[in-house]
Amino acid sequence: MDVLLLIISEIIAPVFVLIFVGVLLQRKFQMDLSTLSKVNFYYLIPAVIFLRIYESSLSFELIGNVLLFSFHSGSRVMLISYAGSKIFGYQRDYRVTLQNSILLNNQGNFGLPVNALVFRNDPFAASIQIIIMTFQNILTFTYGVFSMGASQQGAKKAAASFVKMPVLHALLLGLLFSWAGITLPAAIAIPLDSAAAGFLAVALMSLGAQVAYLKLNKNLGIVAFSSFLRLLFSPMLALAVIWLLDLSGMMAQALLISSAFPTSRNSAAIALEYDNNPDLAAQMVLVSTILSSITVTAVVYIAFILF
Repeated sequence: MDVLLLIISEIIAPVFVLIFVGVLLQRKFQMDLSTLSKVNFYYLIPAVIFLRIYESSLSFELIGNVLLFSFHSGSRVMLISYAGSKIFGYQRDYRVTLQNSILLNNQGNFGLPVNALVFRNDPFAASIQIIIMTFQNILTFTYGVFSMGASQQGAKKAAASFVKMPVLHALLLGLLFSWAGITLPAAIAIPLDSAAAGFLAVALMSLGAQVAYLKLNKNLGIVAFSSFLRLLFSPMLALAVIWLLDLSGMMAQALLISSAFPTSRNSAAIALEYDNNPDLAAQMVLVSTILSSITVTAVVYIAFILF
């Protein structure tokens, strides 16, 4: 019980307090979400990624295990969501929206801060989270876009966007500097440290601002099914994959916790871009984010009990 209370008070409560602050600020001041997103996307997240990768000792074995876990978990969740869609008789556009809501989860604005709080900014744990986040970005700009019926031109544009992503560049530079043993000059290290220190608060408040005006109106059945698969079934499946791959320790903990994060805002953004049930996709983001306050608490507790 002491462990559970510690998780709630020092990990989950701070996360959702900051999200709620973002909601309040957005409703009060109608902040420029585009500017907030750019600060996160082009500076804070790349700075955190570069530093954590640079500070960790990544091996090809570690990268391979994380990617293998992500592939196993992702493919099985997709199959289950497809089967569930068939059983419930969802039409194709609903089925695609459902699958994206489950596959594309919030490993960035939600996952990175939670990982930082759970593992006290441990570089090894952070590097696992970063690899998973990169895998998620690949999914977003491949399957996520193609599933919406993007044209060949649209698909090429999405692929080009992924190659240009600062997240990818930060990851590669972090690996290069780490493996080459390059020492960062203070003029570079200090701004990166400052960005990493501020990332957690800004990212979570930005997430709150993004969901501040999302509303529930209809299709609650499929929204509930999406949340069940994303928040409950996905961690159960992840646990089975972790045992299958015989993983343990901090790696197993980080992987299991990463499987429980709510639906990514990107799934709603893609649905809006390609006009495929954007309201439904936004509801899935909202509900899974709210409910994750309970489910992520449980998964963090289970991760520390089992591993």
